[in-house]
Amino acid sequence: MALRDFFGRLRGGGAAQPTPEIPIPGLPEVPAPIPELPANPVPETPAPVPEPAPEAPPAEIPPPSAEAPAKTGWFARLKAGLSRSTAKLTDSVVSLLHKRRLDDEALEELEETLITADLGVAASRRIVEGFRRTRFGKEVTDEEVKAALADEIATILEPVAQPLEVIPAHAPHVVLVVGVNGTGKTTTIAKLGRHYAEQGLKIGFVAGDTFRAAAVEQLQVWAGRTSARFFAPAKPDADAAGLAFDALTVARAEGLDLLLVDSAGRLHNKSALMEELRKIIRVIKRVDEAAPHSVLLVLDATTGQNAVQQVKVFKDMVDVTGLAVTKLDGSAKGGVVVALAQEFGLPVHVVGVGEKAEDLRPFAARDYARGLMGLD
Repeated sequence: MALRDFFGRLRGGGAAQPTPEIPIPGLPEVPAPIPELPANPVPETPAPVPEPAPEAPPAEIPPPSAEAPAKTGWFARLKAGLSRSTAKLTDSVVSLLHKRRLDDEALEELEETLITADLGVAASRRIVEGFRRTRFGKEVTDEEVKAALADEIATILEPVAQPLEVIPAHAPHVVLVVGVNGTGKTTTIAKLGRHYAEQGLKIGFVAGDTFRAAAVEQLQVWAGRTSARFFAPAKPDADAAGLAFDALTVARAEGLDLLLVDSAGRLHNKSALMEELRKIIRVIKRVDEAAPHSVLLVLDATTGQNAVQQVKVFKDMVDVTGLAVTKLDGSAKGGVVVALAQEFGLPVHVVGVGEKAEDLRPFAARDYARGLMGLD
């Protein structure tokens, strides 16, 4: 006890304070003022290790919320989602043209900068020619550069900003959703289904990605949330073409307005897989010669210029009628939408900037152009 008082005075300069006992070699054990630990602090049998978390399912779309809507509107979410693309584009362009006359050299550098920002060669050249006609030889401010670029980009985008029109006479209007693995086809179907269900249409989901159980389960959940008719494969790896045939037959009999058909991810450079996709189309036509009425190609914006190659191959194989561009919020390559519009002229029906259902909206050219340039 005297030793303990001595050490206490050394530490605190006064009377010893009650502290947890630290065993000192050679001294007899004294009970500590805190609960004693087991004699052997390491258990003989290791504590059970938590089982690894199961593999996360595809991103779940949150159900409709009863809470008050967020104060930020769609344009604010679009602008925020495009922020990485905006930084990549505007930082380089503004630094290039800041208080500089737009001479031939400056315009040539501008074209190279736009190409680097994934706007593509043809669109970049078109934008630069617009600058040459209206601002050649002039000094321009940062805001003037952004506004002028936004105007030129909007001019390219406006012809392709077309909503996905559901034609009642088709009953049902069949939309075949295609794309490579991981682009977000299944979640896009779920979001589109909710959008059209809110308009009062009777919806059907066909879980044609029969190779992924998670995709089937995800669509089934959303079919329940949107009161959609759900068509599931009888077993894993079932024939997707046969499922589509049966689903369309039932959908016509039940008077559905819209039938959204999922498909397995296709590698656009694998001809055998693409042939299976064409088989689905051939089988659907046995029920309705005009079906599918729309073929929606879903593109992941993070792939940049690779999306251009995907459009080329899918368009040749299955007659793509429109595009959905997803994951813009995770990409610095939002300029690729401009490249797609200039090169193909295909309708861009919707764009996505997040996982929530309201983060997939019809494409608006001027909003997109101004959001891409960071303008209000």
